[in-house]
Amino acid sequence: MTESPMRAADALAKRLYDAGCRTAFGMPGGEVLTIIDALERAGIHFVLVKHENAGGFMAEGVHHVDGAPAILVATVGPGAMNGINVVANAEQDRVPMIVLTGCLDADEALTYTHQVMDHEAVFKPITKATFRMTANGAGIVADKAVAIATAGRAGPVHIDVPIAVADAPFTGPMPALPAPLRNEPLTEDLAQAWDWLASAERPVMIVGLDALADEAAPSVLAFAEAFGVPVITTYKAKGIIPEHHPVSLGGAGLSPKNDAILVPFVQSADLVICAGYDPIEMRPGWRNIWDTSQQRVIDISAVPNLHYMHQAGINIVADTGAALQALGDGIEPGETWEDGAVGRVKAQLAEAFPMDDTWGAAGVIAECREVLPVEAVATVDSGAHRILLSQMWECDAPRTLIQSSGLCTMGCAVPLAMGVKIANPEVPVVSFSGDAGMLMVLGELATAAEMKLPVIFVVFVDASLALIEKKQRERQMKNTGVDFGSHDFAAIGQAMGGRGATVENRADLRAALTEALAADTFTVIAAKIDRRSYDGRI
Repeated sequence: MTESPMRAADALAKRLYDAGCRTAFGMPGGEVLTIIDALERAGIHFVLVKHENAGGFMAEGVHHVDGAPAILVATVGPGAMNGINVVANAEQDRVPMIVLTGCLDADEALTYTHQVMDHEAVFKPITKATFRMTANGAGIVADKAVAIATAGRAGPVHIDVPIAVADAPFTGPMPALPAPLRNEPLTEDLAQAWDWLASAERPVMIVGLDALADEAAPSVLAFAEAFGVPVITTYKAKGIIPEHHPVSLGGAGLSPKNDAILVPFVQSADLVICAGYDPIEMRPGWRNIWDTSQQRVIDISAVPNLHYMHQAGINIVADTGAALQALGDGIEPGETWEDGAVGRVKAQLAEAFPMDDTWGAAGVIAECREVLPVEAVATVDSGAHRILLSQMWECDAPRTLIQSSGLCTMGCAVPLAMGVKIANPEVPVVSFSGDAGMLMVLGELATAAEMKLPVIFVVFVDASLALIEKKQRERQMKNTGVDFGSHDFAAIGQAMGGRGATVENRADLRAALTEALAADTFTVIAAKIDRRSYDGRI
């Protein structure tokens, strides 16, 4: 049997396979059939989803397990536009994503206008780069896309693939994938930083999502332990050191209640080290919380600081782990925080976010954390429940609480959980959604049933956009546009091919979770709560 000649789409797919990609997600159309065929031939399984936006989040979930770039496939026009939200999320949450869209051939597009639009113009502002693939440049385009998506601060790259180009014979170059680009810390920056670290008596470290991309968890922990530096993380970086560790002060970002404790603590430090910290995850209360004329601040970042949400006395553009290792080399650790302030702050946080509520949103979170194994991976949607859960949910490892932290988009938790489960079938996975967020992505429950994914979907049922209702009420505004009907999510889960349970107390929730852990299909657990159970808690 004669082997089929390599097509341009095959060259593209091969480079993505070489980059570690094994799964792609999307919705097919006639314009992307060759791309999907090429992906499958290369060994990259294509998963049919019910909406491209959800497909992108599933792809991100896979990325958090295998580390390879996520792949989203969308057809011309409406298919590509359905992916806009998740691509913008990938840009703000630093997710390396390859976005493959089909398009008409240039000659045909001159006279045919149905569904035709400029994909590159649409994606340019929300990606690191956008390309239109050529027949013999497929290998180079793919190499560039992977390198750009993963280098420095990770993010999405878009490739528009004309129909005839995908099918065209490929005779172009196939360069080897470049090694990841890593910036090394500059010696002149380190000399001053060494002096600051050596003399620090009250240092604190703030760690963000760029440290995740740099796989810097071992370096962060080693540095924190060696120099007695307490660590605050952003929500997405939770678990970069185990949160039960004495130097861990947990996550921060969106909770005013948390800020009331941690912001004064940070302001009392004599050295602040920002390690892979991007304040895109933080609320306005973290804008310029220190004065660099009064406080020493070292900023270790993947790219130069152009956000101006904070400033630093020393800016090191480098890989987080390499910079921390270089900063710690040759410095003899001294005594830090001798007044016991770190322990007092930990106690204050524990008191602010207790685990003993009998019910309500906090009771649901506490019961789930108590029942589910420590290695379980959780995903959480945007809303009041996300803020509370991100403060209460203790993580022992990075990427065990996954969320949209830069864009804060709704509808992400369900597909993120499915992606994690696809890539790691052995780990227990739980998704937390508000009822409004779940309503956005109900169709993907059918995908979970079709793929036999035993994910646990916990839904906070209060028939309201609770966070917005709370803000509206606090501003003494009329209740408008935040309430909706109450739906039987347990019955919906059963109708979509899974299991369902409605719970209104911790004992019933515990029973439902125990059964869900043993189930061979997904389970929707509808936890009915009072929308006002967030009052005074976040």
